[in-house]
Amino acid sequence: MDIATLKNADLVSLSGAQLAYAQLVTSFGHHIDDWRSQVTSPLGEWTGSTAVQVHGDLTAFNSKLQAAHDELNLISSTLDDAEKSFALAQAKLIQALDDAQAAKITVNPDGSMTWDKDKSSPTYAGDQADVKAADIGGRVSAALSEAAQADQLISSRLKHFTDNATSGKGLDTATSGADQQTENNRENIPAKGSDPKQVKAWWDSLTPQEQHDLINNRPQDIGNLDGIPSADRDQANRINLKNLIQDRQTQLTGLGPQPPQFTGPYNAARGIQNPQYTAWQTKHDALTEQLSGFQTIQDRLDGKLPGGGGPGSYPPLLLLGIGDQGQGRAILSWGDPDTARNVSSLVPGLNSSLAGVGAGDAMTAKSIYDSAVQSARGNHDTPSVASVFWLGYDAPQLDGTSVLTEERADQAGPAYDKFLTGLRDTHQGTPAHMTAIGHSYGSLVVGKATQQPGGLPVDDIVLVGSPGVGVDKASQLGVGADHVYVGTAKNDPVELPPAVGQGVAGPDYTGSWFGTDPASQDFGAERFSVADGSTTDSHDNYFGKDHKGGDSLSNVGKIVSGHGNTITREAPW
Repeated sequence: MDIATLKNADLVSLSGAQLAYAQLVTSFGHHIDDWRSQVTSPLGEWTGSTAVQVHGDLTAFNSKLQAAHDELNLISSTLDDAEKSFALAQAKLIQALDDAQAAKITVNPDGSMTWDKDKSSPTYAGDQADVKAADIGGRVSAALSEAAQADQLISSRLKHFTDNATSGKGLDTATSGADQQTENNRENIPAKGSDPKQVKAWWDSLTPQEQHDLINNRPQDIGNLDGIPSADRDQANRINLKNLIQDRQTQLTGLGPQPPQFTGPYNAARGIQNPQYTAWQTKHDALTEQLSGFQTIQDRLDGKLPGGGGPGSYPPLLLLGIGDQGQGRAILSWGDPDTARNVSSLVPGLNSSLAGVGAGDAMTAKSIYDSAVQSARGNHDTPSVASVFWLGYDAPQLDGTSVLTEERADQAGPAYDKFLTGLRDTHQGTPAHMTAIGHSYGSLVVGKATQQPGGLPVDDIVLVGSPGVGVDKASQLGVGADHVYVGTAKNDPVELPPAVGQGVAGPDYTGSWFGTDPASQDFGAERFSVADGSTTDSHDNYFGKDHKGGDSLSNVGKIVSGHGNTITREAPW
């Protein structure tokens, strides 16, 4: 499939063929009804030995008619899928080409991109042209692949039905029943937690129209399923996000007026709250908090917040996960991880919540993206980056003791591993260079993920402000000690050893919270330079917040872009 073929495809004739087939199915159905009412039914009262034989023949003939009708109906549905699938792919291609024209980028017939790099020229494409071209190129390629996939699937299905017709198998109710079951099975969404590779195979077995229908009708199931391509997850999650917002608004309205806090002067004088008030307030606060978090993410996607992410944003912002489980779930990505050559995924730590994802957390991921792009250009590479922020777990909060235990990391590790495995399975072309980044308690999550069967499917690991990762040596993380990078500010409070009884210490406890200190010589990782900072801000400055942190953000960008050998180094202690 090439650009010209898809762009200029005349879908009117295909639509006409589908309509004609639909009319044929309807007419054939009327023919069956007439046959049964005018032949089969009148003979129903006939008895005798000859009647038994005739009734048997009529029953067999009725079955053949019904099987033929069912097969014709499946062909009609397949042609409908074909017309809609090609229309979807064509629309995506044309939109990408229009966006390229608006960005002053030329898309050549072979899919390559060219643009004017002369800043004094009226057709200058801007200093972000390479990033825009990479995004548009990925979209063009995806549209062509989608059309080619549809062509292959539709051709295979039509050949199957043709073979049934020419061999006579299509007149067998067992055959038509099996074909109908095959169609039905395509709508059976794999269970949550399924192997991403199997999910990807199932998704690829669907036509683009079938995928489109599931995205719109079952967004809550499709958007969070690892193994579904990122662009499709984004579409589903945007729909589900609006549903979640509407649901919270409906539930808040349904709570009704706030009950009185106290039921009488006696209880008021003694501070004894009305149980109905307490229950109402607890529910109200939880719904309000989630609604605020979801709405902030929606505002980011709508372009209402500074820093980008709205329609036409470069890089595009994808919503790879959204949910109301626990404290809330959200996964954002600057750039498409299915097409980027360099993909990072940041796991946040202490006090991270849904409320921050659309605001400061999104901009943290954007800072990593920008740093990686800068590093790529500095090393004469064409930037191709996706920067993910992964809040796929209940991060510990300061209002409890969860930060002192490994429990939440134990729960999050498998989910993070499966998410990254899904990105591996959906990536197009040459496997991406992938970097797992763990900040604060999030580094423990990364550590737990590396201990899953098969290990974490990444090339590099970055640990910043880490309280320990649950293992004693960098070599135990599965990527080689020379691909584990650690940044630790001298005055980061997390570096202060826990008091006796606070740390979750094993038999080889060396003064960190969760195993050997990653910044220590004993751990054996590559340590990069970070500004000392102060005890009040150093833990939050690893990604350049308020332009602090020294070389930390630059070093992270170098690692993400595949140039970890160029980091500025600091000796372990």
